[in-house]
Amino acid sequence: MQLKNLTHIAFLVSIIAIGACQEQPPQEEQTVRYEADWSSLERQIDPVPKWFKDAKFGIYFHWGVYSVPAFGNEWYPRHMYMDGRRENLHHIDTYGEPSGWPYHYFITGADDKEGNHVQFAPNLKSEGGHFDPEEWADLFAKSGARFAGPVAEHHDGFSMWASEVNPWNAKEKGPGIDLVGLLVDAIRERDMKIILSMHHAFHGFRSPDLADTPTRFYDHAPETDDPELQILYAQLSEEENEELWLNKHKEIIDRYQPDIIWQDFNLTSIRDQVLLDFLAYYYNSADDWGKEVVNTYKDALNHDVGVLDYERGGPTDLTDYYWLTDDALSRGSWCFTEGMEYYTSKQVLHGFFDRISKNGNLLLNISPRADGTIPAEQKEILLTMGDWLGKYGEAVYNTRAWEKYGEGPTRMGAGHLHTEGGEFEAPSEGTHDDIRFTRSKDNKTLYAIILGWPGDHASYPIRTLSSNNIAIDQLTDVTLLGPTAESDVSLGFNQDEIGLHMSFPSEKPSEELAYVVKLSFSDRVPALHTAEN
Repeated sequence: MQLKNLTHIAFLVSIIAIGACQEQPPQEEQTVRYEADWSSLERQIDPVPKWFKDAKFGIYFHWGVYSVPAFGNEWYPRHMYMDGRRENLHHIDTYGEPSGWPYHYFITGADDKEGNHVQFAPNLKSEGGHFDPEEWADLFAKSGARFAGPVAEHHDGFSMWASEVNPWNAKEKGPGIDLVGLLVDAIRERDMKIILSMHHAFHGFRSPDLADTPTRFYDHAPETDDPELQILYAQLSEEENEELWLNKHKEIIDRYQPDIIWQDFNLTSIRDQVLLDFLAYYYNSADDWGKEVVNTYKDALNHDVGVLDYERGGPTDLTDYYWLTDDALSRGSWCFTEGMEYYTSKQVLHGFFDRISKNGNLLLNISPRADGTIPAEQKEILLTMGDWLGKYGEAVYNTRAWEKYGEGPTRMGAGHLHTEGGEFEAPSEGTHDDIRFTRSKDNKTLYAIILGWPGDHASYPIRTLSSNNIAIDQLTDVTLLGPTAESDVSLGFNQDEIGLHMSFPSEKPSEELAYVVKLSFSDRVPALHTAEN
């Protein structure tokens, strides 16, 4: 064996071995309830705890080294090495040839062609910078989110936490602070659950889904003999990379006790046993904490051990399983880019209602600038959501999907997209003819969220609630919710074979992006006679 290989192996062992650092506190022996096999996990895991169904809405953010060039999207680290791509041409024009100005310069710091120092090194506002985790957490709380947290590591392989298994981390390089730790503490102080997202599965493992030949994130980056750079650019053996993948996950579990670990695509490229080891470790740890946790997936796993995530989409109809969609405020990039365009607040909010009516939750992405500031346009959308949820949240939080998701001409949902180069489905704005249903957990209240002002009609029908479809003998009250309890309006109603007709006031109680009608029953919401109108 060559000396270089021996040195490489010794370096990797020192990096990858968990608990090697003397500063690491000794870990208590983990109680084992879940064995690392499918039978044990599928039999015992509750993949969708009640709190997750109650929460409905969470926020995460693509913020990292790739935010510095602010060009293209968060795949800049890959595309800058691909000859002829616009990111490659931009990189050459702005910084230089990638072979001489590689991606890791955004981490360690270097000058661009104009002499400007370039580095991902956000400074805390308390130390003269712009990043304030307390302000971020306040914004998330005001937005109505019930869980929040960062992209802990994206495909570029840079860990945003104080890692002892990955030398490319926010504490040792770049910012010099534990970004994940600061954000986790601030978010928890506001009684929100913690989500950490992990994208290493495409960083280090080849994916057969993205090209005619198997590829992984840095396949176009030049080979290096530097052992530390080999970790960043995923130039490791499969065994080394699997160990690193697993140890990163164990580290964030031990350090931050996340309530949700969200996984990006390409888990199919990791051996089952490694995935099972991760799942068993996470759920056994959660048992020791006395917490119920959630693991999400886009591929490789199943409904018995996790929550399926739909990227920028979701089912077109109600499902019999609970799911999650990750969507963004922006039309293109997930990370901040100069000149990025945004969806309207109405698109985001109406898309949210559609998801929860079909048995799903929304994980909404924002895109902070590299310096730690959140653009005003993004704040405005979040605060608009929070304003609506603050007034009408009873139709959202702690509710469940009904036996029909809704009615109206506007169809939403785009399936399941998680591959590079695909077309995303933008959320749609609904109309006053579109309704999305939710119900209370005790099934005594049905909520009809109407996606436009219905009062311009002399008599507005909910067609799903026609006499052919449902009996309303126990319907005691129909109320148009107002922005305050004092402004609620009791509506007259009658039923025929067309629908449940309601008489709305001639004037809106307030200008809203959607309106809520609350239908209260003396016993339980009756079952539909048929699923179709």
